[in-house]
Amino acid sequence: MNQHCRIRIARDEFTVLYNHLFPGDNDEHGAVLLAGISQGDGQPTLHVREVHLAIEGVDYIEGKIGYRALNPTFIHRLITRARDERLVYLAVHNHFSNRHVGFSQIDIDSHERGYPALLQIARGMPVGALVFGRRSIAGDIWMSGTERLAVDKAIVVGTRIERLRPSPKSTDPGASLNHERQVRMFGKAGQAELADCHVAVLGLGGIGSLVAEYLARLGVGHFTLVDDDSVEESNLSRIVGASTSDALGRVAKVEVAKRIILQANEHARIRMILDDAAKESVARQLTGCDYLFLAADSMRARLVFNALIHQYLIPGVQLGSKIRHDSNGVLIDVMSANRPVRPGQGCLWCNQLIDATALAKEAKTDAERKAQGYGVEEPNPSVISLNAISAAHAVNDFLLDYLSLRTESDPLHYEHYHFLAGTRSLVQPRRDGDCPECSRSGPRFGRGDSVSLPCIEG
Repeated sequence: MNQHCRIRIARDEFTVLYNHLFPGDNDEHGAVLLAGISQGDGQPTLHVREVHLAIEGVDYIEGKIGYRALNPTFIHRLITRARDERLVYLAVHNHFSNRHVGFSQIDIDSHERGYPALLQIARGMPVGALVFGRRSIAGDIWMSGTERLAVDKAIVVGTRIERLRPSPKSTDPGASLNHERQVRMFGKAGQAELADCHVAVLGLGGIGSLVAEYLARLGVGHFTLVDDDSVEESNLSRIVGASTSDALGRVAKVEVAKRIILQANEHARIRMILDDAAKESVARQLTGCDYLFLAADSMRARLVFNALIHQYLIPGVQLGSKIRHDSNGVLIDVMSANRPVRPGQGCLWCNQLIDATALAKEAKTDAERKAQGYGVEEPNPSVISLNAISAAHAVNDFLLDYLSLRTESDPLHYEHYHFLAGTRSLVQPRRDGDCPECSRSGPRFGRGDSVSLPCIEG
């Protein structure tokens, strides 16, 4: 198994599974996971949608060859469910190791005896097995009768992001002097994780350009930059690195961001997409990312960003700043927002941050808006210092959570700064149990490539 895949699992599902596998009795336990699958960035990723715990003595019984085994009735019920729901079947058990884990020869022999038959029942969907140590994971995923993949890592996505591997990742002992001071905070292993990280920044205007620079200076190694707009003179007060010549030449905002990133990190890999993040062809290029920063202000971009997080189990944050006046032109609110979104948590749809009326307006041309009395939208006020608050807090949260430098925050909170009032508020987001976008029973959660994203054509 020279090729690899990875697994994404939301924190809630992982906690249920882990507590079942390691209840403190030093015994072996079993379960089955059902997962969606995607092919983002050319590497298969499995997205855990369902956790089915095997009841001791009923579903997980004494084995005829090995120590324990899943009951054939339990297996049949779940492999047929996987087939009918077009999900990947994953049998799970635990060993008693800590940071290193692997299958025994008995395990491998049982896969080779049983998985060809499971593949036939699954009718084209992969099947496989996972074995967990207390802080490790290994996998044997059968894509077909001849193609098998090992699990490179499992990403546990909550407020905090945790990565499990078959064994600890080797770290290059050398570290750039550029990062020497921050390595003192989180170590060379943390710097290596940042170098491997793939972030997407959606919108490279006033907030997004700051986010891109901050991430580059941290040493993030791989960027996807998405914006369909070019620099104008009115942008020069806010877009980091933009010049008068960029405005005169109508240089793309993603080009300016690329230039700034490479000044900070010459080794960064950068994919520029000069297009709308809400298009299908663009959104599909984001499914392999490790973290999403939404700094675009359209409702359609919010809708697609929100769907990507729940469908592909990718952590992300929606950033913004807002300045409001009353009807007499008096300033009534100046605020910055930092809204983390995680699979099943912080959903923008649940929290009425995606306006259906605004979505309909965005689908119309300027001529159609005028004809229907909407008018043409005026640009919103924007000030770089307000943008910097949102960008800095979002990148700080990314750093602390992506490197697991703080404990899991339960519940997750939105962060709002209201500068006229001099207040900072932590808002607990709503969580609707029957939300079609984020609920576990809904049509989107963990489905990967098997369902459509709510994109516009293109």
